[in-house]
Amino acid sequence: QVQLVESGGGLVQAGGSLRLSCAASGRTFSNYAMGWFRQAPGKEREFVAAISRWSGGTTDYTDSVKGRFTVSRDSAKNTVYLQMNSLKPEDTAVYYCAAASTATVPRGRREYLYWGQGTQVTVSS
Repeated sequence: QVQLVESGGGLVQAGGSLRLSCAASGRTFSNYAMGWFRQAPGKEREFVAAISRWSGGTTDYTDSVKGRFTVSRDSAKNTVYLQMNSLKPEDTAVYYCAAASTATVPRGRREYLYWGQGTQVTVSS
């Protein structure tokens, strides 16, 4: 099993920045692709970004965050990050991290086996 704990959410003004963290424990962290999803009130959970396992350094982003968000991982801390710059009010949501047992960088929720509890991000206009 893999346990995931998100942190770093909060309230920020439009144009500001936040860095979300996801600390992992349990099975070998480096063998899992890691994804970030978000869910706004009344909407379905949607894909935001993902990064491949340690042996394959590739990333993927949904179009609405390309050029603004960056996903990375730190093997020494067993942690993945989502750096969010130039934040917009439409970025407001609960953000979740998730782990997938695959060498690819999946976008589908069904590919992810383990999920964190989420952290709230609110962007004011």
